Amino acid sequence: MSGVTRVWRVGDEVVETGRLPLLMGIVNVTPDSFSDGGEYLDPTAAVEHALQLVEEGADVIDVGGESTRPGSEPVTAEEELRRVVPVVERLARETSVPVSIDTSKAAVARACVEVGAAIVNDVTGLTGDPEMPRVCAAADVAVVAMHMQGTPQTMQSEPTYDDCVSEIRDYLAARLESLKAAGIVEDRICLDPGIGFGKTAEHNLELLAAVERFRDLGRPILVGHSRKRFLSKVLGRPVEERTAGTVGVSIALAAQHADLLRVHDVRAVKDALVAWNEIVRRTRRD
Repeated sequence: MSGVTRVWRVGDEVVETGRLPLLMGIVNVTPDSFSDGGEYLDPTAAVEHALQLVEEGADVIDVGGESTRPGSEPVTAEEELRRVVPVVERLARETSVPVSIDTSKAAVARACVEVGAAIVNDVTGLTGDPEMPRVCAAADVAVVAMHMQGTPQTMQSEPTYDDCVSEIRDYLAARLESLKAAGIVEDRICLDPGIGFGKTAEHNLELLAAVERFRDLGRPILVGHSRKRFLSKVLGRPVEERTAGTVGVSIALAAQHADLLRVHDVRAVKDALVAWNEIVRRTRRD
């Protein structure tokens, strides 16, 4: 695989993306996430799972303490902090892989950065809490700004676009400029079109087929497609049977030079990408 590389500065490291996608392993410290809710609510279980994902090839670990599945109810900052801070703190000590905190609350982001998080991954594009851009700029932390139409409570009621790819690309371009104006350095910013967040299955498929249009914004593009509901339209499979579909989409995204993939099944995706890339490399060499 070859593509235009993008530099994403995470902590003191400079990460080059644009070759084989980097993998962000998902650790949900929640009772109600759509795929694995309750499995890693205990901090020790969450840390052990995260370290297993690192062993399987995760390049980043993304820790979340509030479900954002369709229809989910928000939790207080206090409860979210209780769930995630011990996990982030231990992981920052026990692994050299960057730790990301998946939150839309500035107080949670600040506390997690203080104990070692290197990335703030915000499903609201850093718009849900007016303090979030300032907190991230002051900490000089890497960020992922995602697109979402509506809120987790409303986003799947009737998502509507005239041209979803163009509208979401324009939104991300505007967020990029706003975040830079707020003091977040450009090479700290990663963008995410928000698969499953205020989109129908057809919208999601259109977005997944257009990743290179988002890469034209000049920043790394993260895609979170793992086990999501749109796969049921393609496959007719329940959530527990969507790993193979996730792997298939991952390869299609790699072919479009996606920069990062946020996934549950790190080993399966990693193995598929490495094998696929070896064949592509030999084909091009011949």
